[in-house]
Amino acid sequence: MPVHFDIYMIILIGLVSIMYSSVGHGGASGYLAVMALWALPTDYMKTTALILNIAVSSISFSQYYIKKYFNWKLFYPFALASIPAAFIGAGIPINPVTYKKILGIILLFPVIKLSGIPIPIKKIKLELNIYIALLIGAVIGFLSGLLGIGGGILLSPIILLFGWALAKQTAAVSALFILVNSAAGLLNEKTWPPSNIIFTKETYALLSVVIFGGLLGAWWGSAKAHEVSIKRLLAIGLGIASIKLIFA
Repeated sequence: MPVHFDIYMIILIGLVSIMYSSVGHGGASGYLAVMALWALPTDYMKTTALILNIAVSSISFSQYYIKKYFNWKLFYPFALASIPAAFIGAGIPINPVTYKKILGIILLFPVIKLSGIPIPIKKIKLELNIYIALLIGAVIGFLSGLLGIGGGILLSPIILLFGWALAKQTAAVSALFILVNSAAGLLNEKTWPPSNIIFTKETYALLSVVIFGGLLGAWWGSAKAHEVSIKRLLAIGLGIASIKLIFA
């Protein structure tokens, strides 16, 4: 089916990629919010968001990895359970109305994170409870596959709340977590027919914009201070999209 964008949507997608990549995220929940406001088809939204997610999270991870923020021991228990769960979740059909309401609720997480509302952070613990991590990874992975997101926006606050890592270490782990979950979702045969991936000049424009935004945001987030006011503006936009999706 035809899919039409406009310049305003492309600009918003670019801003989302900058803000999300600055905290180690791929931006899928933000891309989905923007595409939902433009009333794009659900199947197209999911696959396109995952492709953009892979591009941006790869960039984010490389920047944080170079800065030596990545911790393999923190990453692998979550990923071990999330990858198969994301694959399974991606193969489950979901009613478009239900999909949008669940997505609207999930969008509240980035709204809280980007708005500057403080997250209580415990002192850093050296030991990660592997059983809790496996359970968390499985739940987030399933939701990631079901909705077409990477799950980092759900994992990050959990890591901080449990005191398993500092902010930039959390961003590094989240970036790779998003990458593997997004890839697992795309590999599921029910979400990867060529008919669902519509590569038009607008699609390539989106990919180009998020790659540029991801490079800028990842460099900014890993090496520079964050601009609070811009993040709060993005939080307002995502909040509006969340309300629209939940109550539409």
